[in-house]
Amino acid sequence: QVQLLESGGGLVRPGGSLRLSCAASGSIFRIDTMGWYRQAPGKERELVARITSSSGTEYADSVKGRFTVSRDNAKNTVYLQMNSLKPEDTAVYFCSAFISTQTLYRGMNYWGKGTLVTVSS
Repeated sequence: QVQLLESGGGLVRPGGSLRLSCAASGSIFRIDTMGWYRQAPGKERELVARITSSSGTEYADSVKGRFTVSRDNAKNTVYLQMNSLKPEDTAVYFCSAFISTQTLYRGMNYWGKGTLVTVSS
């Protein structure tokens, strides 16, 4: 079974930094795009950042210049470095990854359970 395990969420003051990590485990053949989404209370889930297998990146306009997404393919891990955090960044952050396995070569998207990031003074 494939599992995505997130870590690094917590409480931080405005202007502070956090780094989220998401490690994929299980019978993995290939991981393509990995990304981070977030959902704030009363809002739809939105893309924060994603990174392709060749390290191409895409960011939401609201986080450009503040957040950086990266990956370590040897560890099957994606990171989200969050700097200059604002109260409006408060949300549950979800990790996603498009993963192929030997039993499902076509691949499918997997989701982590989410980690809460709270930005408050």
